[in-house]
Amino acid sequence: MEKPLVSIITPSFNSEKFITETIQSVQNQTYKNWEMIIVDDCSTDQTVSIVEEITKKDSRIHLFKLIKNSGTGIARSTALAQASGKFIAFLDADDLWKPEKLDKQLDFMKVNKLPFTFSFYDCINEGGNPLNKRIEAPLDLSYQQLFFCNYIGNLTGIYEANYFGKIAVSPIRKRQDWIQWLTVLKKIKTAQPVPESLAFYRIRENSISASKMELVKHNFAVYRTHHHLNLISATLCMVGFLFTQLILKPRYSKTIKASI
Repeated sequence: MEKPLVSIITPSFNSEKFITETIQSVQNQTYKNWEMIIVDDCSTDQTVSIVEEITKKDSRIHLFKLIKNSGTGIARSTALAQASGKFIAFLDADDLWKPEKLDKQLDFMKVNKLPFTFSFYDCINEGGNPLNKRIEAPLDLSYQQLFFCNYIGNLTGIYEANYFGKIAVSPIRKRQDWIQWLTVLKKIKTAQPVPESLAFYRIRENSISASKMELVKHNFAVYRTHHHLNLISATLCMVGFLFTQLILKPRYSKTIKASI
């Protein structure tokens, strides 16, 4: 019996330094029934030409190009519209999957009868070198916990489209992944991660994840625009968010040895 199709959603923008390695990490999966849908957000470097060459050799990889720069949310939404898999997975154009990522995660979902799961992940720097930091999460993650801290690395999340439908991606430019996982948890109440690292998250210089002030600004915007909270309520939520980050921050190990 053929294994179910997994649709991999990948937005790209000026990713020429990383996109080949990212695609190779998908091609190296032990699980072979997948499609990778790359939507380029008007790159000005060689990203498009690199992907076009790869698509000539692998029919599972599909490239779509936006006609104007619109942000990650629109790119992901465009890719989602093209997806036909039973499962929807996400991988940004500079991150990497470990070879058994899909196999292990889908097996975990099947054995535990879960419509959604995610995993731990390791951090690497812009050059691909390990930062000796593994991001973990509660083994029974609740909506309330996720509300104050995005424990779910977008590159690790997989959901079953037959259960949720295609979950709409917010058009906002930043933090739409957090909104998506909040939508998931609002329906299923709790989520369980595969309790091991299955991916590498690349922390790039000047990225949102590297800038704490930018992170605070965009998280505050989520409380205001997505949750429709007034100024006072959104501010109180940000206090809770900062408390979580500084006091109850996601667990991580500083002693891992990450190999790509």
